[in-house]
Amino acid sequence: MAIGLLGKKIGMTRVYDANGKATPVTVIAAEANALIQVKTEEKNGYSAVQVGYDAQKESRLTKPVLGQFKKAGVEPKKLIRELRLPDGQAVPAEIDLSVSQFEAGQFVDVIGRSKGKGFQGVVKRHHFAGQPAAHGSKMHRRNGAIGNRSTPGRVWKNMGMPGHMGDERVTVQNLRIVQVRPEDNVILVCGAVPGANGSYVVVRPAKKKTVNGQAAK
Repeated sequence: MAIGLLGKKIGMTRVYDANGKATPVTVIAAEANALIQVKTEEKNGYSAVQVGYDAQKESRLTKPVLGQFKKAGVEPKKLIRELRLPDGQAVPAEIDLSVSQFEAGQFVDVIGRSKGKGFQGVVKRHHFAGQPAAHGSKMHRRNGAIGNRSTPGRVWKNMGMPGHMGDERVTVQNLRIVQVRPEDNVILVCGAVPGANGSYVVVRPAKKKTVNGQAAK
């Protein structure tokens, strides 16, 4: 049973099938996932496994966090995440945290942190078309009226405005696994994954993908 794993986005490339059709894929490296803690419904109210990824120096950790790793008997890790199981599903006796838990054709959700773009205007941030570019216009890339005058007399919620863009948690659902390479500890998923190359991602079985009314593998 696939639980999920933590990994690192390596970059994008393409693979070819037997007919020569190219498929864009993202390469995710997921070596050395370490089991830190197992949570059960009886003790914690829900079933989950706490996983660590990517080695960290002991000098970079606080004593409470370092004690947590020593209690689990694993080396300190930079990234710690909980992989939660569906309600009512118990944690299996043997937990596989390698890429071998997945198989080609399986659908997964990938969680990452999008690239930070800083402060951006409405054209880049919300894809506004912009204002006239000539004939005396001085409003080329501005957002225009926001409704704060007589009608409606206030600014509506969720109004597209300039502001900070990116650097937020993003989940891309239902990505198909193209290849699993246990010898290299990598998986290749079809399509793009949020974040820059080298950023951390969480790969979990798809929650919403169904095949003929049944949950996808």
